[in-house]
Amino acid sequence: MVDFATRFAPSPTGPLHLGHAFSAMLCHDMARANQGRFLLRMEDTDLQRSKPEWDALIRHDLTWLGLDWDGPVLRQSTQLTSYDTYLAQLAELDLIYPCSCSRADIRAALSAPQEGHPHEIYPGTCKSRPMADRKPDDALRLHLDRALSLLADDTPHFNETGKTHKGTHQIDPELARAQIGDVVLSRKGEDVVAYFLASAIDDAAQCITHVIRGEDLFDFTAIQVILLNLLNLPVPTYHHHRLIRDDQGKRLAKRDDARAISTYRDEGKSPLDIRKMVGL
Repeated sequence: MVDFATRFAPSPTGPLHLGHAFSAMLCHDMARANQGRFLLRMEDTDLQRSKPEWDALIRHDLTWLGLDWDGPVLRQSTQLTSYDTYLAQLAELDLIYPCSCSRADIRAALSAPQEGHPHEIYPGTCKSRPMADRKPDDALRLHLDRALSLLADDTPHFNETGKTHKGTHQIDPELARAQIGDVVLSRKGEDVVAYFLASAIDDAAQCITHVIRGEDLFDFTAIQVILLNLLNLPVPTYHHHRLIRDDQGKRLAKRDDARAISTYRDEGKSPLDIRKMVGL
């Protein structure tokens, strides 16, 4: 039997706010309720914005909230070269290609804004370029059409336990093409793997059985499931929870320092107060 394991994986680019606290506490509580492991991972591949002081404050906030994690903290910045193995596997399958487009180039090539999608859909400007043509500052993109063709005989799927999307979800190829497109897997000029790939690989490496995160990330799940299938890695169960919103109904962001956990602590609030504030 596989042990139950969850992870909280913040980016150390700012303070934890109430939304982060809710997600972390939910991950912790679900793990402990199932006699499982709760792991802490710092997704710090953004080397410019990630700071040691934010890393330290996050760990302090989690400890203050009464959350104890199992084992050492995994920091993606310390293992950047480990992702190259998986990029090489995708290259061997002819599933990635180099891209020299800037964000401005991509926006200019789009005929209309892609409202409702989690990111701009790449129009395929560099899609015909072979890997042998890669320049030092090129990004690497997934060739989604080839990936879906390779997986056509075994349609990728995942299980979701969150209330909004509960059930088994099969990846619809046409919907994937329309809403995901050829995502960047390695960022231009930095040799840093993108969130889509690094997060999925680390979930497999850490034997995460249940990925618990906000419902705003539900649309990202399909591309991660596709990548895990391509790399023959296990697909976890997903649980996308409700978001903690402000008085205007907007999702909290790191710029909302007024709702930072450290601010509430300085004001004399207790961990129990925080739990009540987020409905736990």
